[in-house]
Parts: sequence; structure tokens; C-alpha cells
Amino acid sequence: MVTINQDTINEFLDKRNVFAVIGVSNNKEKYGNKVYFDLKNAGYKVFPVNPNSSNISGDRCYPRLTKLPVVPDVVDIVVPPKITESTVKECKDLGIGKVWMQPGSESDEAIRFCTENNIKVLHGVCVMLERRKGMKDR
Repeated sequence: MVTINQDTINEFLDKRNVFAVIGVSNNKEKYGNKVYFDLKNAGYKVFPVNPNSSNISGDRCYPRLTKLPVVPDVVDIVVPPKITESTVKECKDLGIGKVWMQPGSESDEAIRFCTENNIKVLHGVCVMLERRKGMKDR
């Protein structure tokens, strides 16, 4: 299991990483939307993923990771734990090595799966808060 430390967070938040956010919706009050636009507005290359949406505020939305035009470096998950558990299996199949489970999306099973399959995993911390905190530290 990855120990949550600043070096690991910095590795995930490296601007060269391509992100995919699982659970993006057009509802601006939902965290999937907030996470997606936070990363996008901060200059990250980021793709929204939701099987129930074809676009998010004019941006093309993809139904699943396998439909993305590139394999992302980091998958940020903002969905219920049961969906997280299937998503991490898809990450393994695609060779994705970094998964960030937003608070509320994690499960012991998904974390264990990542650990057993050499996928670095962050959980218990919010990507938006850590990104903003990192900006203040610079």
C-alpha cells in the first residue's frame, strides 16, 4: 500500500500526467464535476468519463476508460465504492499505474486490489485540496 506522503501526492500531481476523472457529470454541485474542472482549469490534460453523458459543458465525455484517445497516467475516481472496484480492474487491464480514490469512493477491496496489482493508490485525501495546498507550498 502506498503511504500517503507529499512525495507520492507530488508524483500524482505532476503536470505532465494525463488525468481521467471517473464520475464527471453536468451537475456543477457534484464533486466529479468540481474535480474535473479544477484539474482542467489548473492546466492539466484531463478527460471526463461517465457512461451516461456524451459531453460535459461542451467537452466530449467518454463512456469508459477504454474509449479514451490516450491511456491516462492517473485515474481520479469520484463514484460509489462498488463502481470503484470495477474501475480499478479496468485500470489494471489498461496498464494504468496511478489511481486516486476521492474520499467516499474508496473501499478496502479496491485498495487491496490496487496494492496487489502494483497500482499506486491514494485515498483519504482530496485531489483538489492537495493541488491547491501544493500551489501554496511553492
